[in-house]
Amino acid sequence: MQKMIAVQTECFDTAEEERRLRKGNPRIGAVVTFLGLMRDINEDDQVRTMTLEHYPGMTEKALAAIVDEAAARWDLEGIRVIHRVGELLPEDPIVLVMVASRHRGEAFRACEFVIDYLKTRAPFWKKEQTADGERWVEARHSDKDAEAKW
Repeated sequence: MQKMIAVQTECFDTAEEERRLRKGNPRIGAVVTFLGLMRDINEDDQVRTMTLEHYPGMTEKALAAIVDEAAARWDLEGIRVIHRVGELLPEDPIVLVMVASRHRGEAFRACEFVIDYLKTRAPFWKKEQTADGERWVEARHSDKDAEAKW
């Protein structure tokens, strides 16, 4: 099974990442993609920019553990996870999770699992710039609830 994990400042090309995931594997019958984008509003406040920080090495290790767990739970052909760090603007892509499998059900479940676990288990810190200044973003209860269902 193909696995790829990247934490990067550069933007990514979703179509190119899908091509790389599928290339040379005619067993793939489904690719499910989650693309997370930066919103311009959070907690009813306008957000101008967001800075994502991470702990190099530890973050990649946490992402690899999530991908490995998904691969152990479902019969998959490949997983790609790309998460951006640094300063981001509204509408910028933040995270890409792509899961390939022979059948759609496994790809859907694995993709949802990866993003749910990523939101709670990967060491990323978000700082937003609003009209009132900077603030660190707290974890959401809904993210913990999503993780708990697995």
